[in-house]
Amino acid sequence: MTNDAHATPAGTPGIEELEAQERRLVLPRFTHDDAWALGSLLVELAWERQAPVAVDIHRAGQQLFHAALPGSTPDNDAWIARKRRVVERYGCASYLVGARFRAKGTTFEASSRLDPDVYAAHGGSFPLHVEGAGVIGAVTVSGLPQLEDHRMVVEALERFLGER
Repeated sequence: MTNDAHATPAGTPGIEELEAQERRLVLPRFTHDDAWALGSLLVELAWERQAPVAVDIHRAGQQLFHAALPGSTPDNDAWIARKRRVVERYGCASYLVGARFRAKGTTFEASSRLDPDVYAAHGGSFPLHVEGAGVIGAVTVSGLPQLEDHRMVVEALERFLGER
């Protein structure tokens, strides 16, 4: 029996699954109306679950959607900004970036050489990847444990794409 401080809890997606999510969740386009629809879908999911989250959608440096639900705090907005910067820098989900560092036996904070007050490789920010254009922005949730934030965004993107 080993004692691994970086062991992955049961039910936690591995790197391969996280990368598959990103390959699968590519959008044909992403307009202002799409930002409203996706953001509203996330708010609806949060209301159903009574989740105390903030939701944010950025595209090309512009905030297209933001909502703060009951129970969320200004700290959630700070987490959103930090997680979104990871997506913008690495071009992939903030949770995946953190998972890749953990797989190497380290942490993002210890090994990225980036200011943890500016960047957070915690779950909840997912790239808006548009066919033929690449990553053009990020959709972010903050307020739940990081894996739940990540899963809420993935679920919303799956539903959003299913409606298109």
